Amino acid sequence: MADQVRTAVITGVAQGIGQALAKGFKAAGARVAGFDLKPASGLDLFVQGDLADPGALADFASQVTRRFGQVDVLIHNAMLSRGGIDACSYEDFLYVQQVGVAAPYYLTRLLADHFSPGASVLMLSSTRAGQSQAQTESYTAAKGGITALTHALAVSLAGRARVNAIAPGWIDTTGSQFSGPDAKQHPAGRVGKPEDIVNAALFLCSSRASFITGQVLRVDGGMSRLMVYHGDGGWTYQP
Repeated sequence: MADQVRTAVITGVAQGIGQALAKGFKAAGARVAGFDLKPASGLDLFVQGDLADPGALADFASQVTRRFGQVDVLIHNAMLSRGGIDACSYEDFLYVQQVGVAAPYYLTRLLADHFSPGASVLMLSSTRAGQSQAQTESYTAAKGGITALTHALAVSLAGRARVNAIAPGWIDTTGSQFSGPDAKQHPAGRVGKPEDIVNAALFLCSSRASFITGQVLRVDGGMSRLMVYHGDGGWTYQP
């Protein structure tokens, strides 16, 4: 549980994992401030804007501190992809890094002086920071960056906030049901749900995780640990 969390600041709250995180922290008793490019409702404070715009981030941080005074939890969830090397332009690649790496850095910097004692910063990385499909360079590079930023900030903010990351694997946000190979390629036997990430986030942001900082918790049902060879388990490689 997110014990003693009074204010949680979360980006990318309009849908998917971010929306689930906002609901989860609200249910745990936190006041939630959210930021997203798309509209969102049901929060104590919501600001709509582009994470790649430093002015919008500064305005959001100002509203958060005026409204709540301090920040107990800061979760950097928002992300997008604009493909890979065959189609992603230089400008598109930079935009993804602005949203996925620069914005978390800058928003953390803007709010750092307002962290409460025992505050927690949580990054949403991905198993794709360590493995790739073709044509995913913009997304993968950003997730690699946010993973490195996690341990760097954990050292710089020592004594002010703990900084950790969650690396989700396949998390279905559509409510679909998966069986057969989709489920069985996960040692846990199923595809992940947003609630799996929420549960991990509530733990990492609680006092029960007070000795954990600078770490990346992989929440992927074991999928990234499954070694696959051509012809093994009925799987064949068809490039």
